[in-house]
Amino acid sequence: MTTFYNTLSSAVYNYDKAIGISFGDVGFYTSRLEGISGKILEPAVGNGRLLIPLTEAGLTVDGFDLSEAMLSHCRQNCHDRGLSPHLWQDSMTTFTSNEQYEAIILPAGSFLLLPSHADGMEALRRFHDHLVPGGRLLIDLFLPDELNAGQESFRRFPLNNRETITLTSTVRSVDVVRQSVESYNRYEKWVDGKLTETELERFPVRWIGIEEAKLMLKEAGFTDIRLSADYQMDKQPEQAGEMLTFEAVAK
Repeated sequence: MTTFYNTLSSAVYNYDKAIGISFGDVGFYTSRLEGISGKILEPAVGNGRLLIPLTEAGLTVDGFDLSEAMLSHCRQNCHDRGLSPHLWQDSMTTFTSNEQYEAIILPAGSFLLLPSHADGMEALRRFHDHLVPGGRLLIDLFLPDELNAGQESFRRFPLNNRETITLTSTVRSVDVVRQSVESYNRYEKWVDGKLTETELERFPVRWIGIEEAKLMLKEAGFTDIRLSADYQMDKQPEQAGEMLTFEAVAK
């Protein structure tokens, strides 16, 4: 069982979440970052779905990702648009940089891929240490809804006239005590109707409660914490499944 976002997984991500697609986050983040003249960092930059429109809006955004396959898509997507941001491979729990950023952004729940509370705290402390005093952290979290062990789904992604990737995803465990959901994903690449490649992926996701997230941010040195649901500024969450954006200031 391989780690997540390898060759086929990242190809599906780049197809399914192509540049130009927004779930409300692109406009929200663009608005919240308006007027920043210094650098912005996006850990877990993925294929550049957010970095690229922010850069095209006149912001300076650096990015890193743990997945080299995902970074390859990001570099190509940037190249196709004549952009050359600073991109590198790194981890949220180990990265270091000489830069001090005015904002660090982590959209779409990528923070929940960190496997433990300790890893989450380490990442938050590193974010804090790489922000200028008064710099802002914007981070998306979500609470799962209606997940049951054994639940299975199947999707097809026609990359072009010859190539298709299929994804079979199975929820293997839901651990309420440890606040984690683990899925097993099977990616299969088909060329002209013939199976040419298979990729297995273990995909664990944690969830973090609202008050727990606030306590973690405070412990990492953040203050002035604001919460917005589903990319509507200061809207308070009402149900599971909503995207929760925390905005906090480094003191």
